[in-house]
Amino acid sequence: MEILSIIPARGGSKGIPRKNLKPILDKPLVAYTIEASLKSKFITKTIVSSEDDEILEVSKNYGAQIIKRPDELAQDVTKTAPVMLQVLNELEKTGYKADYVVLLQPTCPLRDENYIDNAFKYYFEKLHEGYDSCFSAFSIGYTHAKWRILHDNKLESLYDFRIRPRRQETQQHYSMICENGAFYALPWDTLKEVKDFIGYNPTAYITPRVIDIDTIEDFKKVEEIINAKKTSA
Repeated sequence: MEILSIIPARGGSKGIPRKNLKPILDKPLVAYTIEASLKSKFITKTIVSSEDDEILEVSKNYGAQIIKRPDELAQDVTKTAPVMLQVLNELEKTGYKADYVVLLQPTCPLRDENYIDNAFKYYFEKLHEGYDSCFSAFSIGYTHAKWRILHDNKLESLYDFRIRPRRQETQQHYSMICENGAFYALPWDTLKEVKDFIGYNPTAYITPRVIDIDTIEDFKKVEEIINAKKTSA
């Protein structure tokens, strides 16, 4: 079975300049995901996609294969799916095709090969139940009285709070989950068809929250966690 991992690592990050090359202890951010991908028991090919020559060179030095991304796919508004499709198209030109594709975002450096392999084991079990794709997520609770906070801090109810049914009087109990950005897997052909990294009928691999680096404070948290692990080892 052939499984391709795609690690999209743009050079033009705005929030944290050169984020994918910013070091965490002794390694650049992107290296943690490359190493996890290469150590996975399931992944057979690891590709880093970037428009940035320095990121591509660093990625190659850490063992990844690289595909140069055109500048039009490296803009602030560029979505991830077209980047993945460009990788597939480039590989198809060489005659290569995988059975499954997994998206590993480089902003999740604490996601190691064990996390990846356990997610794949869960995914392959769920394939027999009719699910076609899998993403990792964390749970944010199970109840019927849910609200969400919008971007402008306004609140939007996810139940009829005017009627305010008692818990025992409603069947609308549900658990809210949130993608954590660490793992997205689906068949190659499904990705090509839906042009997205989540298929028609996804399942969620639920784990404790994984840090998805977005701020300098996130970098500091990750460094503290890695140092703590080294100390306790």
